[in-house]
Amino acid sequence: MKLIDERTFSLNGVKVHSISTKKFKTNTLVLKVMAPLLEEDVTLRALLPYVLQNGTKSHPQSSHFRGYLDELYGASLAIDLSKKGESHIITFRLEIANEKFLKDSTPLLEKGIQLLSEVLLQPVTENGVFVKTTLEKEKRALKQRIQSVYDDKMRYASQRLVEEMCAEEPYRLPANGLKEQVDEITPESLYHYYEQMLATNDIQLYVVGDIEEAQVESFVKQHFTIKAQDETVETIHTKSPVSDKEPKEIVERQDIKQGKLNIGYRTNVTFNDDLYYALQVYNGILGGFSHSKLFINVREKESLAYYAASRVESHKGLLLVMSGIDFGNFDKAVSIINKQIEAMKQGDYSEAEIAQTKAVIKNQILETVDTARGLIEIHYNNEVAKVNKPVDDFLDGLEKVTKEEIQEVAKLVELDTIYFLTGKEA
Repeated sequence: MKLIDERTFSLNGVKVHSISTKKFKTNTLVLKVMAPLLEEDVTLRALLPYVLQNGTKSHPQSSHFRGYLDELYGASLAIDLSKKGESHIITFRLEIANEKFLKDSTPLLEKGIQLLSEVLLQPVTENGVFVKTTLEKEKRALKQRIQSVYDDKMRYASQRLVEEMCAEEPYRLPANGLKEQVDEITPESLYHYYEQMLATNDIQLYVVGDIEEAQVESFVKQHFTIKAQDETVETIHTKSPVSDKEPKEIVERQDIKQGKLNIGYRTNVTFNDDLYYALQVYNGILGGFSHSKLFINVREKESLAYYAASRVESHKGLLLVMSGIDFGNFDKAVSIINKQIEAMKQGDYSEAEIAQTKAVIKNQILETVDTARGLIEIHYNNEVAKVNKPVDDFLDGLEKVTKEEIQEVAKLVELDTIYFLTGKEA
């Protein structure tokens, strides 16, 4: 039996995913809008959804719009921006009660789909463009979001490592856009980009809950009509280039109290590849969990790091190691991290470690699909990568990973960049 029942169909310029499940008492509607990461429009895309969520033609005042959400039994609308590989993704997420569980028979699912379509397709305008006061307010908020990354040194170090590693690749661009581009955005330039987005972007709608596919189809047909699209901009799926260059070492100094040592590797394996399952187990043994080599050897045994972990960028083929260390421990920490990478190449891990790691990853996946939001993200990974790896197949692929495959992955991993954020006096 399939773990998850997903039905998909294309309608009125939108690809719709209907996932019927009795797990949840609410319905979750998620709209994903994807385009290639490009320097010329990354900041426009980062600003646009926040302007759109201020209101619609039916509810033009922001306060009225929020009041209408309250009327829908406290429905909530959230915005998110992310990168998957070289793609930039805008997410609108609406959580709304399921009328099946209410005494009142308000057609909440239809009203939710209608509202989401209005947010995307019927924005508030003034003289044919976005309202200037709304735009200026959201530009200030966007600058604050970009600044907040600089203020959070852990996030800042992660971002700076990617900027240095991928200096010649679109992936260097942050999902929240570039601060220096914000001021130049006008109501006219943003509206022009909005029209371009509707004409070219990949738009997908996920509806998850105790729902009927025929109803979803009927409501989408009624409320979602996106004009016939131009030739859709093809999303770019690139593995990180294999480089003959020597690994880079970047040292940056700021007035901080704790050093951030972040190291980037090219894995040469992405979500599309057969070795992807082995890469997940590799990362779990190296630094994904509290039983991992980095945690035990760098943090526990040597007491060198306040934290030490690794994560994989699945659609780009990067492995990123993050650690917080005292300024004077740079050489020692780099040396011990290198030893863990080498130990992975030598197969220095037991079948028990492999089994433990598989079990933790499996639990993580099952916990993820226990939430509507997580369920959608797992399914959307397939859309971005243009592959079909259902959750059942994913769990099966994970279980079949061998020690030899993990070593095969380990031998593909190449050091690219060492980034160290240290103190001014260090």
